[in-house]
Amino acid sequence: MSLPFDPIDEAARQWGNHWDGVPAMHAVTSLMRVQQLVIGRLDALLRPHGLTFARYEALVLLVFSSRGSLPLGKMGERLQVHPTSVTSIVRRLESAGLVTRRPHPEDGRAVLAEITESGRAVVEAATKDLIGADFALGALSDDQLATLSELLTPVRHAAGDF
Repeated sequence: MSLPFDPIDEAARQWGNHWDGVPAMHAVTSLMRVQQLVIGRLDALLRPHGLTFARYEALVLLVFSSRGSLPLGKMGERLQVHPTSVTSIVRRLESAGLVTRRPHPEDGRAVLAEITESGRAVVEAATKDLIGADFALGALSDDQLATLSELLTPVRHAAGDF
């Protein structure tokens, strides 16, 4: 359903009648709406592969690791999610046969998640679909994508991402 006006512009107009901070309000509202749209599209692309974007990210992280495995704690750090979220993600991937969990060979307290051959095949197929759909950002040129990433970097840095 398409509206005959931009509801975020209208909200910003109304906001300005009551409060300051219109540029920030407009930007954050736009950002949150785009996040909803992108996640919805990515999840739709990944659903046929039995994945959510969070599970896809975890599998890609394991593909990128030198041994195809990482301790759950390190996965949480790199994915920037809470340890219970990593445990849940890995549990679901394990039940789908995409990863296995095993004791860490050098640290008896740690558990490793290791990607399976099925997991690698799913990553390849899912990645092909995501690239084919421009990660749901096909409305932007490569230059615009670079600018967007550049614009968001200071916000991430200020939040302590890196």
